[in-house]
Amino acid sequence: MKIVFDSISGRHPAAPTNAPAAVRGLNLAVQSGEQVAVIGPSGAGKTTLLHLMACALKPSAGSLQLDGKNPWLLSRSQLQVQRGRMFLAPQVPPLPPRQRVVTAVLAGRLPGESLWASLRSLFYPMDMALAERALAQFDLSDKLFDRVDRLSGGERQRVGLSRALASNAKLLLVDEPLSALDPARSQQAITTLTQVAKERGATLVATLHHVDMALANFPRIVGLRDGELAFDLPAAQVTPQRLQDLYAQHLNELTGPAVVQDNLLVNMASPVVMNCR
Repeated sequence: MKIVFDSISGRHPAAPTNAPAAVRGLNLAVQSGEQVAVIGPSGAGKTTLLHLMACALKPSAGSLQLDGKNPWLLSRSQLQVQRGRMFLAPQVPPLPPRQRVVTAVLAGRLPGESLWASLRSLFYPMDMALAERALAQFDLSDKLFDRVDRLSGGERQRVGLSRALASNAKLLLVDEPLSALDPARSQQAITTLTQVAKERGATLVATLHHVDMALANFPRIVGLRDGELAFDLPAAQVTPQRLQDLYAQHLNELTGPAVVQDNLLVNMASPVVMNCR
């Protein structure tokens, strides 16, 4: 799916009316099948950018085009169809605590199913093999019938990513997918996402606090700061000086983000014993 932003501005619905827009006057084009990492300090507007792309947030100024069409000019039913072609994976997956993992993963298929099929799947999952294959790519196939509230934070995050794999989306929008994962799991998650997107010809846009992971795994890097585009470059051209400028006053975020796992706070910049799952 091709994405074109033309002077887009967007404000989070919960923001005060006098607060500046989280994204301001942004011009950006992502070609179909591209893989792009979005980096920048906290509060740069990365999550708002994904919500604008996903049609979860209507622009306050400018226009968005998806495959040459402005989704906000479509009818309600057409907009729902368009949203069904996309998958937005939030940093904290919205998983009901008592839900079984298999049901949570197969929820990624709901936008393309009928109401009857959706209701039936709540009581009897119809494609358990699909869910198991998606979970296996994150080493979670043994959790297929576990309840979500029995999982660790890292496992819940990987279930959310498995849901993305189970979907038929042509646009994968992933917000901070590594925040609850250790380095090995982080690399596994990024490798899986990029490989699956390439295999299905899907566009992949991921926001990442892990700058090193972004540079190592994505050919194109978009830098945001204060809601504006700081740079849009091939990964090889993102120099240390550009990163210093992007993260000015936030240089601690370049040293390695903290990871929250099983109620423990771990600084990834420090040598520690990792017991995450």
